[in-house]
Formats: sequence, structure tokens, C-alpha cells
Amino acid sequence: MKIITIVGARPQFIKLQPLSKELRKKHEEIIIHTGQHYDFEMSKLFFDELNIPKPDYNLEVGSGKPGYQLAQMLKKTEEILMKEKPELVIIFGDTNSTLAGALSAIQNHIPSAHVEAGPRNKWLDVPEMINRVIVDNICQLLFCATESNLDNLRNEGLSHKAYFVGDITYDIFLENIKRMEQKENILEKYDIKPNEYHVASCHRAENTDEKNRLKTIIEGMTASDEKIIFSLHPRTKKMMGKFNLYEIIEKSNNITPIDPIGYLDFIQLEYHANKIITDSGGVQREAYFLKKPCINIYDHTYWPEIRDDGWQVVTGINKEKIADDIRNFKPTKPQSGLFGDGITAKKIVEIINKTDFNNIFEYKKYSEKYG
Repeated sequence: MKIITIVGARPQFIKLQPLSKELRKKHEEIIIHTGQHYDFEMSKLFFDELNIPKPDYNLEVGSGKPGYQLAQMLKKTEEILMKEKPELVIIFGDTNSTLAGALSAIQNHIPSAHVEAGPRNKWLDVPEMINRVIVDNICQLLFCATESNLDNLRNEGLSHKAYFVGDITYDIFLENIKRMEQKENILEKYDIKPNEYHVASCHRAENTDEKNRLKTIIEGMTASDEKIIFSLHPRTKKMMGKFNLYEIIEKSNNITPIDPIGYLDFIQLEYHANKIITDSGGVQREAYFLKKPCINIYDHTYWPEIRDDGWQVVTGINKEKIADDIRNFKPTKPQSGLFGDGITAKKIVEIINKTDFNNIFEYKKYSEKYG
């Protein structure tokens, strides 16, 4: 079977690695990189260090307003689908690349599968959540990272095409964790020692693009007086400069800002850290895999399972609470094991192999019955 996988950002590169390896055992895979992650060197680093096959197409869409970005992705993706004529399109997560892939597929009557389907919350004004709701309704196969995600899809009447398979990022985590236990070179680079610091990241547009929110997050971290290695997403770095917020860090004695690093180096930083401070859904799960307390610097969580399991606290944009939770938050109970058994890619491919894609669209069944 000819299968097209579509990726465009760091979390999707990570999810692609184990699935691509499993797909290529029996299928022909074509990779489209939309270019939504527009830092070429960082993008190339992820592909190289994770041994992901080089993308067959790079759309080089780059940044821009959501409408412009989505329009460019749709136009260029459709051209490739018409040329390659795949039997299945696979998309990941909740970005504009995800939405563009699903829309291009359905509009051209090509079946699609969504890896990481079903996360929900009540904030439908958030772009990522809008993308997820649309994509889950128009894809023909939905692969869920947790049982709660599957329950969400049941409540929306989508259970007939949904499967709990576990979190595919757990696959790659298990594959690489042994290497983390034996390495500390990234710590030497930043002159830090195991268990003497926390790791922080912040990338959501709602947090970075509004001065008061970003300022409050940074002030909360500095007020904690805890040693923090702060990995700066390109958007965060840009907006900190625009809002003149670097001086807050420069006056502090506890925050070390660093440029973005590769997946393996970042996992290594997390592995040796005490706590993880982030607004990233992917990093929240990495914290859980590593059994690290997670401080979610956002208004709510996309993974309430982690919070309910006692391993995450949601601070909101509140300086005092951010500082207090960084200092004092501790997990309340042992982990229950939310994200499967680390063989998600294998389960996904087994389901794909058993699916009859020739009759997966209802309109085809109707046409065959009534002519």
C-alpha cells in the first residue's frame, strides 16, 4: 500500500520516527514536510538524530497568519496527492499541518488516519482544539493515546472508527531512554549537575504573543529562586526581544536561557532535572514518562489525565502560583500508567493492515447499493 505521512513541527517528527520504521516493513511510505517548523537547521537536526527518512517533499510553507498558512498547505499538499495517488494519508497531533492533511485527503476521497486523536477540553477558541475536533470528524481511522481520549470520541459518536493504541511518543522514549542513563555531556555544556535544576519551555502563541502573560510567566520563574534551564522556542525568543523581557532574566540569578536543542539532548536535560515547567503537551507527557513533577504554565491542560493522576499541576498565568508550584509541587500518588505499553506503532500498522480502505467511505457504499 502507498501511504503518505504528513508532518510539520517538532512533536510530529518525533511521532513519525517509530511509525515510519514500522510502516516501511510492508508498505511504501512517502513523507511530506509542510515546512511549518521553518527553522531548517532545527528541522534537519531532528530528522538526522532520530534517523527519520528524508522527506520526499518539503512544502516550505513557513510562518504566517493561520489562513495564509493553511491555504498554502492545502494547495501544495493536494498537488502531491494528485501526483502520488496514495491509498492512505496519516497525520499527527493538532497543528495546521494536521488540519491541512486531513482536509486535502477528504476533499480528494483519500482515506486518512489521525495519530493522537481524542484529546478534548472546553476551550474551543484555542486553534489546536479546533483542529482536533475537525480532524477527528473527517478522518476514517482515529488512534488514541489514552483511554480517556477514546471516551471523548465515544461521547461524540466517533467510537466506530476509534482505537486505543497508546502514545506513540512513548515508543521512541523507551527506545532512547537507555542512552540517557549513560550520558551527561549536555549537562557539562551548561555547567549543571543532575538533580540540581529544573527544565522549562514555553511556546504556545497565547503565552508568547501577549506581553503581560509572557512577562508573568518569566517573573514567576524568577520569583521561585529555583535554578531553571529555560529552552527558548524561536517564537518565545523573538517575543522576549520585542517586549524587552530579557532584562528580567538578566537581573535574576536562577534562570539560564538556552537556544533550542535536539530531541535527545532535551530528553537528557529532562532526565537529570528535578521538575519540568512547560505549556507543551508533548513535554508534559515526556515529564510523565520520566516520572518528573510537571508544572503546567497555562490556563488549562490538554492532558487532564496527567493532572488527575497526580503528576501535573496547572498554574494559570499567576506569578505567585507559578513560583509556589515550582518550589513546592510534588506528585500525590504513584503513576497508574496512562499511555500504553510502548508498542503503539506496531498496533497502528496492524489495524491499518486489517482495514478495507476500498469501502471505507459511506458514499461509496451508497453508490454500490443504489447505483
